[in-house]
Amino acid sequence: MNVYAALMSNGSGDEYSIVFSEVGVFIRVFDHESEMTPYADNDHELWPGLLDGLPPQFLPYVSEPAFCNEGVLDATAALWRRIDDDRWHVGRGITFPPSRGSYDTSPDGAERLAILADDTVDRYVDFARGYHEIEVDRSAVAHVVAMRPLTEAVVQALDSDAALTDVGDAVTGIGYPISRHT
Repeated sequence: MNVYAALMSNGSGDEYSIVFSEVGVFIRVFDHESEMTPYADNDHELWPGLLDGLPPQFLPYVSEPAFCNEGVLDATAALWRRIDDDRWHVGRGITFPPSRGSYDTSPDGAERLAILADDTVDRYVDFARGYHEIEVDRSAVAHVVAMRPLTEAVVQALDSDAALTDVGDAVTGIGYPISRHT
C-alpha cells in the first residue's frame, strides 16, 4: 500500500501530520501547550474520546514511531476520513476543556490546520514575520508553494546565508523539484 505524509513541526513542540493512504486520510495535531496533551499528568493517556470510533485501517498510525514519544501518540486532535466517507470524523464524546482566554482559539490545537485552507503564501509570510521575526520574500514563497523547481535565486531570497547545495539533499528527499538551470 502506498502511504504519503505531510508533516509540520514549528520547532517549539507543536506539530501535525497528514497521512494519505489508499484507505483514506488520517490527521493528528499536537499542541504542546494544550490542556489536552497526554503529558499533562503522569499517566500519559490520550484525551478521553480522542480516538473513539477510529476505524481499524488507521490504527497503525496511532503507534507510528514518527508520531509518538516513548510509545505515546503525540496528539491533542485527530480526524480521519476513509476514501468512501462523505465527511470527516473525529472521536466521539470528546469534552473539551474550557477556553483559557481570547488567545486560545481551539483547545486542541486544531487551528494549526487553518493554514491549509487559507492563502498559504500570505499566511506563511505573516507566520515568518511573527514567529521568526524575519521578512521573507513573498514571491519566493509563492514560487515554492506553486511547486516550481527550486533555484539558487529562490533559496537566496528565502535565506541569504543558504545555497541550493545546502538544501539539495533535503529537497530531493521530499521529492521537491530542483531546476537544472540554477
